[in-house]
Amino acid sequence: MASQIISSRLLLLALPVLACVFPCSCHARATDNNGARIRGMFVFGSSLVDNGNNNFLKNSIAKADFLPYGIDFPSGPSGRFTNGKNVIDLLCDQLKLPLVPAFSHPSTQGRKIIHGVNYASGASGILDDTGSRAGNAISLNQQLRNFEEVTLPDLEAQMGFRRRELLPEFLFVVGTGGNDYSFNYFLRQSTANASLEVFTANLTKILSGRLQPDGDGQPTRTPWMHSSVEQGSSPLQCSLEVLGRYTTSSCCEVMALNRGGNGVLCKKEGKACEDRNSHVFFDGLHPTEAVNIQIATKAYNSNLTSEVYPINVKQLSMF
Repeated sequence: MASQIISSRLLLLALPVLACVFPCSCHARATDNNGARIRGMFVFGSSLVDNGNNNFLKNSIAKADFLPYGIDFPSGPSGRFTNGKNVIDLLCDQLKLPLVPAFSHPSTQGRKIIHGVNYASGASGILDDTGSRAGNAISLNQQLRNFEEVTLPDLEAQMGFRRRELLPEFLFVVGTGGNDYSFNYFLRQSTANASLEVFTANLTKILSGRLQPDGDGQPTRTPWMHSSVEQGSSPLQCSLEVLGRYTTSSCCEVMALNRGGNGVLCKKEGKACEDRNSHVFFDGLHPTEAVNIQIATKAYNSNLTSEVYPINVKQLSMF
């Protein structure tokens, strides 16, 4: 049997949370998107990349299924924690992929999953108990189980191929980390990093276990990629410099703790600013679509090693 090589790569997006991209590439068949070999995405993480999973959770206050969230999204409020599209949506646009459906939506099964699934849950984190103060959240480990135990068997049935043949055509994205520090003020960074390493090891194990070539194939190689703005440096620096006008205030009306709010989420049916393209933050924590556009664009096609290293997502998709 011809040997195959599995590639895994890590991308840290320029946001105040951690975001990782793991593409697996070995003789992928899908090459319709301007030479790109990406059929779709599987997305894990927290509210930065949640596109509606929390809508279906009981006893969760981390929801964005009401105005003014989605005020600029084509179908209105969807569960995305921003005024329009999030980073994942914009990467899908760049890769000419359809928007990825939320795992928890009842219709996300059958042919709906052939371009990937989004498992992300607002308020979740690297640690299983992160976000418990916000009520229900789907932990990162549970998201991984949903991928392996529910989606993969369905995907095999729909596509008529084994997972080892299918998974190399997908991009694996993880956006998480910020909530671990927000909800666990005294959390040591080493603890969160160790937990993230366990998660990524489990994900890699699932992928490599399914994709490892039979016989004496070549070993797995694992180059990593990341962007320049990480925790501990200057989050959103590029966006702050470009937008410039409103860098700390939220665009939507956020209720303070002493007024019955949580100091983060938009007030339900509350007001939103008109000049949303001039704001960095839509609510008390999450970026506007204008910022998401900048981040996704840089991740996709920047050639600056200070922004994406060693290659950008566009180059990655050609492998």
